[in-house]
Amino acid sequence: MTKTIALLGSTGSIGRQTLEVARELGLTVAALTAHTNIDLLEQQARQFRPRLAAVYDPDAARVLRERLSDMDIQVLAGEEGLLTAATAEEADTLVTAVMGSVGLAPTLAAIRQGKRIALANKETLVCAGELVMAAAAEYGAEIIPVDSEHSAVFQCLQGCRDRGEVRRILLTCSGGPFYGKTSAELERMTAADALHHPNWRMGAKITVDSATLMNKGLEVIEAMRLYALPVEKIQPVIHRQSIVHSLVEFRDGAVLAQLGTPDMKLPIRYAMTYPYRAESPDAPLDLLRCGPLTFAAPDEDAFPCLRLARQCGKTGGTSCTILNGANEAAVALFLRGEIGFNDIARRVEDALCRVEVKYTPSLEDILEADRLARAAVLNR
Repeated sequence: MTKTIALLGSTGSIGRQTLEVARELGLTVAALTAHTNIDLLEQQARQFRPRLAAVYDPDAARVLRERLSDMDIQVLAGEEGLLTAATAEEADTLVTAVMGSVGLAPTLAAIRQGKRIALANKETLVCAGELVMAAAAEYGAEIIPVDSEHSAVFQCLQGCRDRGEVRRILLTCSGGPFYGKTSAELERMTAADALHHPNWRMGAKITVDSATLMNKGLEVIEAMRLYALPVEKIQPVIHRQSIVHSLVEFRDGAVLAQLGTPDMKLPIRYAMTYPYRAESPDAPLDLLRCGPLTFAAPDEDAFPCLRLARQCGKTGGTSCTILNGANEAAVALFLRGEIGFNDIARRVEDALCRVEVKYTPSLEDILEADRLARAAVLNR
């Protein structure tokens, strides 16, 4: 069970909720990091009093250092700051809640120290899953997923000693704000439309990913890495109510599911307390009031990002890195109003055609594939 955490991405949605859980569980916070939001980071630092705070932006770090000059908190900047935070000696658990490939190197560094990794950063496994899982096995580091779907699968697999017993994993998906719309209708959707998720409160990028179903595609790849299963055994299922967070079907026909309210604090708390469970102050799921639970197949014609992700899962190598980097760049353009909603998938597919895939890649190959994918989207 976790006693002290280092938290990468403390000012984002997952980061804020992680600190709520840390307060409820009485955990010590050794390090906090943020990209640029120093106003909130300052508040968090004063409340949780970490030894270290890091800001990715050097100018923002200088301002924060001045603001916290009355406290015994070391303030660092850039990638070096993230690495130092991730490897804080007193932290037994690293919570990786930053967005994008920036979390990869710090996570690998913490794994090499044998820390528990509470992983909320999809890109770490999508881009470098083979490297990460191999390092975790070598250094004895636990990787506990924080994504609600993968936490659900992780819980359903407790007691399963042989992955050969798993017939398939069913990853549930709300369908996002555009469920049921045709490709023609999606051409007219704006960023404001995409940011109205029906069930979850999340950051802008992941909310758009939920609208395109790229989020579910990335989770398919993530599940391949976490559970050492082929992509054919991982099936996304639309579940509009977001009550069943995922299911595991076994070869004897049994299906186990994890249910709960759509609240990220539940998987965060479990990642902190595993293999135990702690009392939650939040209201539990009431099955008598949650209404009917429905399931449907996703429309991969209207939402091609899911199809692209499954193809990359089969291809392997740096194709998943190219997919992820291109998607991040395309979503950023969409949020700025520079491209349309359907253009996200078009730009990603174009990058997959233009950037060469390398097999059995090194970390340097992965980072270069990410750079080339982003450039392909921006220079189209």
